[in-house]
Amino acid sequence: MSLTTEQRDFVAAVDDFCRREVGDRTTPHDDALYRKMADLGWLGLAVPQEYGGAGQGMLDLVLFLETTAYHQAPIGGFGTSVITAASYEKFASEERKREVLGDFLRGDVLAVSMSEPGAGSDVGALTCKAVRQDGGWVIDGQKTWCSNAHLARHILLVARTSADGGKHDGLTMFSVPTGVDGLAVHGIDTMGGREVNDLYFTGCTLPADAVIGDVGQGWRQLMAGLNLERMILAALMLGTARRAFDDTVAYVRERRQFGRPVGSFQALRHRIADHATELACTRLLVHDVARKIDASAGKPLPREASMAKLKATEFAKAMALDGMQMMGGYGYATEYGMERLLRSTVVSTVYGGTSEIQRDIIGKTYGL
Repeated sequence: MSLTTEQRDFVAAVDDFCRREVGDRTTPHDDALYRKMADLGWLGLAVPQEYGGAGQGMLDLVLFLETTAYHQAPIGGFGTSVITAASYEKFASEERKREVLGDFLRGDVLAVSMSEPGAGSDVGALTCKAVRQDGGWVIDGQKTWCSNAHLARHILLVARTSADGGKHDGLTMFSVPTGVDGLAVHGIDTMGGREVNDLYFTGCTLPADAVIGDVGQGWRQLMAGLNLERMILAALMLGTARRAFDDTVAYVRERRQFGRPVGSFQALRHRIADHATELACTRLLVHDVARKIDASAGKPLPREASMAKLKATEFAKAMALDGMQMMGGYGYATEYGMERLLRSTVVSTVYGGTSEIQRDIIGKTYGL
């Protein structure tokens, strides 16, 4: 892989920052650390310069995510914020763009809400309703699995505004301030703590200009952001897999049993060799797809983005699980951190489109 001098310097700067600042922070999102990154201009990597961002490409964003994930930097709100900010940048009014993107660049978290109890992989089945009333909109219904809604300043809501046409017709995006009346946010307990939420809308009133983009075009607008979401997840899991690999290698070099390092036994040495090969393949794929997206001038690359997401998440999960196995009891102990890596990777093959959905998408691009 070849990076420009600027990209290598950027990675070195992020790496140095994380080594100095992350320490033993274990919360999913540390607001103070996040705002330090905002002050450095790193949150705006993918935001156009006209709105105060750096206007960098997908590869630069991937490098940032990979490096921060390697160091387990507690900036869990960044991924959803980038995805949400991109939708505002593409579809919101000029006034709304400057408001929300400005908040994001200063360090506020954004969230996007699509899933419902009966609409997960099948987003088109959602039933949360938005009805016109008194020149505005009234929202009623439940959303679920909304990452970072408890931290967010703005939530990008996808709701049904019409039952006409197919199930993907009649969906609309709305900008919802998290303090609005009629919205209740309840955390969901998970393996990773409270990172996701149920949202309950009860007679929640929004003004007419809360619509983002065009009424009834929410599905098309969602599809425009799928490359970005999948690549964010691929980059995060690539960095996490690298960390799991390095921690495992460091452990098996030092841990001695039967008078020698356990890594010198063929059973472990061959497993490390296989993981090293898979890691190199995964990194090449993710970086290559990022470059292709940068060169595509906005053209969707569903096959390539799904491949990157599928490969990186499945490998990260396998690497963390086998790392725990090779570390024995210490892999299960919180002291060594492998159990934390395992918890963060297990869910990665589910959120952002399950591995089964990614395989289905890839297959369809071959006419199957």
